[in-house]
Amino acid sequence: MKIEINRHSDIPIAQQIQENIADRIRSNLLEEGSKLPSVRKLAEQTGVSLMTANKAYNHLEKQGLIEKVQGLGTYVRKNSRTSKTENEKKLLSYDWQLTVTDYLPRAQYMQFNTGKEKIQFSSSKIWPNLLPNRYLIKETIQILSEEPYILSTYGEGRGDITLRKEMSAYLKHLKIAIEPDDITNGVQQGIDIVARSFVGPGDVVVTETPTYSAAIDVFRGRGASIVSIPVDENGMRVDLLPSLKNKPKVIYTIPSFQNPTGTLLSKKRRQLLLDFAQSNEIIIIEDDSWSEIYFDSKPPLPIKSLDEYGHVIYLKGLSKTLSPGCRIGVMATSGTNLNRIIAAKTITDLGTPLLNQKAVLSFLRSNQMKEHIKKLRIALKLRRDRVIDLLTVYAPKEVTWILPKGGVNIWISLPPWVDTNQMLFEAKKFGISFLPGSACYPKEPAMNHLRLCFAAVDDQLLETGIKTLCKIFTAFIEERNEESNMPLV
Repeated sequence: MKIEINRHSDIPIAQQIQENIADRIRSNLLEEGSKLPSVRKLAEQTGVSLMTANKAYNHLEKQGLIEKVQGLGTYVRKNSRTSKTENEKKLLSYDWQLTVTDYLPRAQYMQFNTGKEKIQFSSSKIWPNLLPNRYLIKETIQILSEEPYILSTYGEGRGDITLRKEMSAYLKHLKIAIEPDDITNGVQQGIDIVARSFVGPGDVVVTETPTYSAAIDVFRGRGASIVSIPVDENGMRVDLLPSLKNKPKVIYTIPSFQNPTGTLLSKKRRQLLLDFAQSNEIIIIEDDSWSEIYFDSKPPLPIKSLDEYGHVIYLKGLSKTLSPGCRIGVMATSGTNLNRIIAAKTITDLGTPLLNQKAVLSFLRSNQMKEHIKKLRIALKLRRDRVIDLLTVYAPKEVTWILPKGGVNIWISLPPWVDTNQMLFEAKKFGISFLPGSACYPKEPAMNHLRLCFAAVDDQLLETGIKTLCKIFTAFIEERNEESNMPLV
């Protein structure tokens, strides 16, 4: 494993090493029982002293992530709640692979969003029955019958020109009056393209904390030093930005119904954030995946609508609200950054699949998109209210949550001593998954939170899942209370 050390960072080197290895363990890139390099070998690989390497391992051991076996070495600790599998028996035969250097510091999204549980609260997606699948199937069949050679044709690198023009018209209702630069394979690819273009080892990237786990994966993969700014009920604490010791190169934000907390960046803070970026020549990546899904009033206009000097790179996805399978997103910027972004996009994939673009084109052209979003808001609001009602009745009094005014996620907090990573193992026994909050922190994670998506589960299973999850909450809290009440001997 390759560990990037930023010797100009304010973060101590031992902590950088510890965080890097911890991320790999939590992402399962280092499997349970894997043997880690010796202290001497780790020191050689990272170019640090034996004392620094040992300090990093000691902290990992205190976190319960690794264990030192006298005379044998240091290993990734096995989780007592995980049952033994055939993989453990095969592990020794694959030990040689650990000598091959990789450049993946973490992959938390992959770790927590690939399960097959019957009740999936883990991934921010919408139940298929709420999406216009029949229309898109019909449209795809018609396209293939009229343009049979579309499957053997490369699309334009920037995306189909007709779809780009339609997306331009679509964005005008958000007061974004520029032609989208690129059609992307969803917002995630947009984040990756911007990072490839502008972020390198040691560059400072500011994110909200907690934030979207897959974005953290991208920035860490580029070797960035991530600075976390907390969120409150009005979104990112932009008042803390001027106190940063090192000037950031990029600020990543989800201003409308932030993932994972569901909070909304106020209009005033949006302007302050843009003012800060303009004063310090900083790029803002604005991830606008959910602004159409509001339950009360519309959110403020995107930051991009206020941007006169090209500081904001705006990302909008259709994957979430229209068709996850089509993976269509749009990226809009202005100024001289345009050519660099187009080049990075072309290098990445040579162009977004043409059939996917054509399939959503007619839906956007018609009034059906507007009607679909309106119906989706109603359906998701009903689901949100149902989940909140169930939590209010069945969750222990120690459990709290943020009421989202839009989007599809609820951020739930348990007492500080509860580890939701451990809780996830128990939930999976009942066929339930959720996203542990630890995946949403770029640095030392808080372990007592979880993100619950209320939009991805069948209506009939929603109530069962929440009630069962509340029982698990109660069991974990009562277990601690019983331990604290045990008499001292």
